[in-house]
Amino acid sequence: MKPKSVKKAVVFKKDAFLRARGGYSRLLELSCEHCKGVLCLYQKDGPGILKRLYTDRMIPEPTRTAKQLVCEHCERVLGALITYKKEDRPAYRLFVGAVAKKIVKSQ
Repeated sequence: MKPKSVKKAVVFKKDAFLRARGGYSRLLELSCEHCKGVLCLYQKDGPGILKRLYTDRMIPEPTRTAKQLVCEHCERVLGALITYKKEDRPAYRLFVGAVAKKIVKSQ
């Protein structure tokens, strides 16, 4: 059984980080590559691959940040919590091939 996707109206954040990365955003639905369970929606700024998940860009935003990003469905570890030094922001560093992404249209 495939888990249902996360759907809701989303308001994009427009801050200095958005302008520094090309000035455009897109909404990604992130899921576990192993079990296909939906993790969250994520506001990705600018071009390029997804290396980190900034906690303030995750929808819903985590109320408390765990040391590891773990799939709720299969319990696999998908990433590790770091503080990205260039911007002094908490983020999850993703492990290679751990997360599948799909561009979704915001409502």
